[in-house]
Amino acid sequence: MRITWVQPEDLLPHELAASRDEGRDVADLARRWTAAGGDPTPPVSGASATPATPWLRMLATELLDAADALPPARADDEPDDLDALRATWPAAWALPTDVSYDRLHGAWLGRAVGCLLGKPVEKIPREGIREILTATGRWPLRDWFTAKGLPEDVAARWPWNRRSAPTSLAENIAGMPEDDDLNYALLALRVLETRGRDFTSADVAQLWLDWLPGGRVFTAERVAYRNLLLGYPPPESARRHNPFREWIGAQIRTDVYGWVNPGRPGRAAELAWRDAVVSHVRGGVHGALWAAALAAAAPVAADVDEVLDAAEAVLPPRSRFAATVREARALGAGADDWERVVDELYARHGHLHWVHVRNNAALVAAALAYGRGDLERSITAVVSGGWDTDSTGATVGAVTGALTGARALPERWVAPLRNRLASSIAGFDGIGFDELARRTQALAEAGAGS
Repeated sequence: MRITWVQPEDLLPHELAASRDEGRDVADLARRWTAAGGDPTPPVSGASATPATPWLRMLATELLDAADALPPARADDEPDDLDALRATWPAAWALPTDVSYDRLHGAWLGRAVGCLLGKPVEKIPREGIREILTATGRWPLRDWFTAKGLPEDVAARWPWNRRSAPTSLAENIAGMPEDDDLNYALLALRVLETRGRDFTSADVAQLWLDWLPGGRVFTAERVAYRNLLLGYPPPESARRHNPFREWIGAQIRTDVYGWVNPGRPGRAAELAWRDAVVSHVRGGVHGALWAAALAAAAPVAADVDEVLDAAEAVLPPRSRFAATVREARALGAGADDWERVVDELYARHGHLHWVHVRNNAALVAAALAYGRGDLERSITAVVSGGWDTDSTGATVGAVTGALTGARALPERWVAPLRNRLASSIAGFDGIGFDELARRTQALAEAGAGS
């Protein structure tokens, strides 16, 4: 049994890559690791094929401790403390604050649709996605993925996501299957309903331990979960032996904080910050703020440009994350050839892991600009671009679903959901998206005067 995302010998190569990305000198640590016979290549799926010897595992732990003790990366342009972040936010927001049930319902449905579209091809690289679609006569992507008509050699070369294929191909969709991109939205709803708007990072951490099975968390969340069990509270839970601290995990957790603060991206970003620092730092936190601000603007904005403007306004203006989404948005805006846009994104960000935050946020920003608020155009673009397909599909679907509203969403995308969401979180399994929208609207209305 190889448990992913927590073995010291698997974490260390990722830590070396993360530290280099931050500009920290880990050359000596890398030399010690390779001299001892350690593999410096980060395992793409979270665990190396062969367990390390006890001695090599001890060395990996020692080197992880040494990496944690290195001077932190310069944070002048990339703050992640709340006061420094808030200092650059607008004093007021030029957005409506009255939100309709229909647009919140559209946000929930769009998040599910986009996530479901991306589920079977999660972990399949972009070229594999295109080969699958071409072989089944579905390129460019405009519908659910299917195994029907897929040649055996293509299927062998690009196997579907093992967990998702039985519930997310066109021939077997029967409601929205469980996914962490929806589980975290449910947990955010629960923390707001049980702890109120003054919830703390410790409240988020406790809800994880109380309600979220450990097997349903991955990358930074799995490391943070382990750290919580070892007695490290937030924000230490995000910082110990956590090479995934700037990956996508926090960005997929914060939509609900925006939906309950329609037209108030700053308020949404504050709630997102409290959640994000349980498991992430710097760019990982910035992604969470950005997604929450997208979600705050989308149910009340007139178009996707208003949404993107609001989300960029909560970012540290000189941060790498802010530069990434601005550049990607410019690439997508007015483009007619989506493949050329994605080619450029891969040229700029293809060195990053497929679950990193910056490359995936770039794909989201470009797809939103390219899709111009249309759900189908937007989600099919972002999913065909590869990387973390279910998570990017979910974020793009949530924004475009909220802009459109539930009543105007295409039936062929919404009907397979059957108004039913599966979840291992107690109290939510089988819940309808209509009920989720009603509960979200109640929280938004309750906080309107706060």
